[in-house]
Amino acid sequence: MAKSSADDAELRRACEAAIEGTKQKVVMSIRVAKSRGIWGKSGMLGRQQMAKPRVLALSTKEKGPRTKAFLRVLKYSTGGVLEPAKLYKLKHLSKVEVITNDPSGCTFTLGFDNLRSQSVAPPQWTMRNIDDRNRLLLCILNICKDVLERLPKVVGIDVVEMALWAKENTPTVPTQRSHQDGPVASRVTESDLKVTVEKELVSQAEEEDMEALLGTYVMGIGEAEAFSERLKRELLALEAANVHAILESEPLIDEVLQGLEAATNCVDDMDEWLGIFNVKLRHMREDIESIETRNNKLEMQSVNNKALIEELDKLLERLRVPSEYAACLTGGVFDEARMIQNVEACEWLTGALRGLEVPNLDPIYANMRSVREKRAELEKLKSTFVRRASEFLRNYFASLVDFMISDKSYFSQRGQLKRPDHADLRYKCRTYARLLQHLKSLDRNCLGLLRKAYCSSLNLLLRREAREFANELRASTKASRNPTVWLEASSGSGQNANAADTSTVSEAYGKMLTIFIPLLVDESSFFAHFMCFEVPALVPPGGVNGGKSGYDDDDDDLGIMDIDENDSKSGKNSAELAALNESLQDLLDGIQEDFYAVVDWAYKIDPLRCISMHGITERYLSGQKADAAGFVRLLLGDLESRISMQFNRFVDEACHQIERNDRNVRQMGALSYILRFATLATRMEQYIQGQSRDLVDQAYTKFVSIMFVTLEKIAQTDPKYADIFLLENYAAFQNSLYDLANVVPTLAKFYHQASEAYEQACTRHISMIIYYQFERLFQFARRIEDLLYTIPPEEVPFQLGLSKMDLRKMLKSSLSGVDKSISAMYKKLQKNLTSEELLPSLWDKCKKEFLDKYDSFAQLVAKIYPTETFFSVAEMRDLLASM
Repeated sequence: MAKSSADDAELRRACEAAIEGTKQKVVMSIRVAKSRGIWGKSGMLGRQQMAKPRVLALSTKEKGPRTKAFLRVLKYSTGGVLEPAKLYKLKHLSKVEVITNDPSGCTFTLGFDNLRSQSVAPPQWTMRNIDDRNRLLLCILNICKDVLERLPKVVGIDVVEMALWAKENTPTVPTQRSHQDGPVASRVTESDLKVTVEKELVSQAEEEDMEALLGTYVMGIGEAEAFSERLKRELLALEAANVHAILESEPLIDEVLQGLEAATNCVDDMDEWLGIFNVKLRHMREDIESIETRNNKLEMQSVNNKALIEELDKLLERLRVPSEYAACLTGGVFDEARMIQNVEACEWLTGALRGLEVPNLDPIYANMRSVREKRAELEKLKSTFVRRASEFLRNYFASLVDFMISDKSYFSQRGQLKRPDHADLRYKCRTYARLLQHLKSLDRNCLGLLRKAYCSSLNLLLRREAREFANELRASTKASRNPTVWLEASSGSGQNANAADTSTVSEAYGKMLTIFIPLLVDESSFFAHFMCFEVPALVPPGGVNGGKSGYDDDDDDLGIMDIDENDSKSGKNSAELAALNESLQDLLDGIQEDFYAVVDWAYKIDPLRCISMHGITERYLSGQKADAAGFVRLLLGDLESRISMQFNRFVDEACHQIERNDRNVRQMGALSYILRFATLATRMEQYIQGQSRDLVDQAYTKFVSIMFVTLEKIAQTDPKYADIFLLENYAAFQNSLYDLANVVPTLAKFYHQASEAYEQACTRHISMIIYYQFERLFQFARRIEDLLYTIPPEEVPFQLGLSKMDLRKMLKSSLSGVDKSISAMYKKLQKNLTSEELLPSLWDKCKKEFLDKYDSFAQLVAKIYPTETFFSVAEMRDLLASM
């Protein structure tokens, strides 16, 4: 039979072109029509959709020792070119089914076991004829057998029919044969195909059995339909024989049924007996459970009663007040010998009160009458003890201070400075430090009155000590009073040259701070610890100013332990710090007046000592970094402000002295305050200590600003000699401050300012002298310069008054006897100058200025009058050098 047009070489080449790049070989390709049916209840296909032309191609791909087989579906694009649509792996092919309701038998489906949705009907493939269908299915089955070594399930087509078709048709189909190098495609003849089909679809043993079976029948097997009809008739006969055999065994079945009936009756009787026994057992079980319940209740009641008695015993133990503690809390004394018993009573009372609070006591007991009554009793004991202890401590603080004030040996006396010593006072107070801790835990509000009482009593002692010490310090310090007038015009120039040494004044102030600032810091620290303030340590490591405070009485260690660590971490540090600073204000208030008195006394002796006192105060102030010593920092800050105010007062008075210079009388030479300022600045630099540089620099700025402003105002009273007056004073300012300006940046700034003003005054004065002697010469040059703005240079000689004749007349009148004119210029420069040492430098500036101006004149004349000859610049330079 001829080869079908559905599978031709051209179609195979188109398929290979469509899957180019996949390394797959096309074994067979054939044209089909694709449609999709709808599954009905009977499993048959219902209506079909419109068929679409497709091409099915069988391909293989070698991957190592294995070969993979694929079924490709290709469709036609808009240009009629094949393109891949779907790809199926033949290893997942599970069923090949021919549609039975298609009369032609050319429609079949392929079932794959890896499809995602098995509920969707698979596509139907319709061939052109039966031969094309058999050719494709045979190729698929051969590939599955050779490559996959298994066959899919075949439904709707007889294998025998396929074998008969293979005998009658000899198509040329591609197949796979295994060689040592792998499967290869080859073309087979009709005899090869027959052997292959029989070998693949029916084994040799099956074929022999089939031939033996067919040989027992008289009819030939040439007609398959007649053979199939006979097989159906024999199957019906076999089924009828089976039914007959079943009917013959009816008596046996009746006997079995009778036996089952008897067994059922026995089972019913047994079930009735078991129900009766179950009722009796249930009643017995209920009786037993009732007995166990009553027994458990009695046992639980016994256990509860025992636990209740134990809890009541514990509660009674909590509510019992020991007689020794009650006597101590209500009527005991607070002598030092009895403090241990008082502290123990406080500890018991604190523990008893906390034990009756809800966190430590079961909430069930909190509202019991006995607990409420006992809590009220303990509160009464607490209030009684707190009242008695507070009253005792207030009286005790007052008596301690009164005893020290009444003894004059505690204070400085005439001819003897005495350092305040509070070691004994603090030792006696530390005896009651533990008591104060317990008072705080019992009633925090009672500490307010105790703190005020302590501050009031100790404030009297501190103020008395400071007053006596300051009075004796001033009386024992010997120092001559220096005058406060430094820059006044009426004072003699040498009045302040040999000022007396007043270093003892600043030393006295430093001694006052050295003694009392550490004392006040220690008192603040002791007060904060003793009065139970919850703040950090007041004294920084290393003591005040990084050294020892001078008090070795171990005041920082009060022997106090925290009663409740949670209280110290309650987050109330800021409120406690504010309360501490308020109490320190009460403790130390008023002591600043004695420090002010020492500052005012030092200012009267030598105002410049404010500089060294300011440095000393700043050093102590920078050492106070602890937050709790707030009042000490305020005291030092007020002292610094007081010193700055006194020094500013001195500066203001000195500025007024400068401004009071007589401006109605003509001033000659350097002013007196210009010369005295260097002496004042030298003395101020000697007194600088620490951070007082800013204070002195501010004074310098104010002094020099007033000096320069006043100098300019005095110069304006006589404009004729203003420049000479200014240059002499600015030169004197520079000469007197040269050494200081090299080391003091602020004075260096004013030195440069004076230098600029000096240069400007020199320039103005020299220009005036030059124009006075050579007025016609430079006026002629100025006229030429003015005309050059409007006309070209060659037209200038034709202007009125600027002709060559006018030039010659001007040169004759100005430069004839030029040596005499220069000598007159020197005499005029020398005439009104009071400082002879300035003359050489001024004369050099004058010659240089004149030569520059003459050079400009010569260039201008040479440009306008190129043919005229006159006194050259080189001749003028030689003439000036010879004079």
